[in-house]
Amino acid sequence: MTRPPSIRLVALASLVGTAIEWYDFYLYGTAAALIFNRLYFPTFDPLTGTLAAFGTYAAGFLARPIGGIIIGHYGDRVGRKSMLVLTLVIMGLATFGIGLLPTYAQIGPWAAVGLVTLRLAQGFGVGGEWGGAVLMAVEHAPAGSRGFYGSWPQMGVPAGLLLSSFAFVLLSRLPEDQFLSWGWRLPFLLSILLVGVGLVIRLRILETPAFLKVKETGAEARLPIVDLLRTHRREVLLAIGARLVENGAFYIYSVFLLVYGTQKVGLDRETLLTGILLGAACLLPAVPVCGWLSDRLGRKPVYLFGACFTAVWAYPLFRLVDTGSTPLVWLAVVVALVFGHAPMYGPQAAFFAELFGSRVRYSGASLGSQLASVLAGGLSPFIATALLPYGRGALAAYIIGMAIVTIIAVSMAGETRHLDIN
Repeated sequence: MTRPPSIRLVALASLVGTAIEWYDFYLYGTAAALIFNRLYFPTFDPLTGTLAAFGTYAAGFLARPIGGIIIGHYGDRVGRKSMLVLTLVIMGLATFGIGLLPTYAQIGPWAAVGLVTLRLAQGFGVGGEWGGAVLMAVEHAPAGSRGFYGSWPQMGVPAGLLLSSFAFVLLSRLPEDQFLSWGWRLPFLLSILLVGVGLVIRLRILETPAFLKVKETGAEARLPIVDLLRTHRREVLLAIGARLVENGAFYIYSVFLLVYGTQKVGLDRETLLTGILLGAACLLPAVPVCGWLSDRLGRKPVYLFGACFTAVWAYPLFRLVDTGSTPLVWLAVVVALVFGHAPMYGPQAAFFAELFGSRVRYSGASLGSQLASVLAGGLSPFIATALLPYGRGALAAYIIGMAIVTIIAVSMAGETRHLDIN
């Protein structure tokens, strides 16, 4: 009877490590929406400066498929655990470096070059992180509980968002000059301490049974990405489509709304950050609940509910924010995350892992997920900012378009919860 404590430890380790990495990643998004236009692109007008800041933000997403391919290659050949340690170190050092980076006023255009370089390192790290974290949980989990335990590393996303938003809520209370000069740097510098905690926890977990079986039989793929594209092209495309609105809408809620609320509606940044904070706090328990539901009802019904709700809520979301009412703004974000995002994100780890065989699972889950992140999360704040002059109708149509793609992709996929993945 040692299996339950083992999977609980693995799930906890995946959650803690992933929360730290997403804390690092979301810090950048919040800073890009609020201050990087003034610190690193001060020669532009506010809207153009924000677009430039979101351009550097998108650069991190461009690096994510590269991280997914390279880290996924070694994750399928060497093992899941060692790659998780490596990605945590890469992510932590890049985030710490951003906290030390001089601004445009200090070194001119080189500041933006440094910002992009460190953002690329962040993207590379998180691109390799997700596949390994979810496989550690899913491949250790009992067959009837893969959705639930696979949702634990997924909880790292709201946990990281919660931590990063909370840090900026506190620091945004500083006088404006102090916040811009040194206050914004503190959450980035703190990352190095969190990485130390994450490493201690991750070094304690064991390799997954599925990978050990592949290793023992000598069945490792020599070039996992080549095998993947030869045998699982359809599954990669379905994963990309399935993730499109989950990822794209999430970054509209967590990043773009900071721009929309402050620049168009005239809300103060603390109100918006608090709304995101509340949304993340509610999302935290909603994700494992949806993962558990997918073990009972199936991955597809739960996932499709989230995609359809996201489409239906797209226009009301912006309508509520436009009221300028603090409670209604908070309600808009909480409902979007709990009833739209969570039903997709909770089952996603198990759903994507079950699409691929053990020999190429790390590469497959990583590639499908991270290619979608480029098309969706990486571009959605940029595209939404460009659509800002056209009003909430255009913004809602953009979300609905992504939702339609996701609904089609998930409908085309087979139900996977009963498959044997070992």
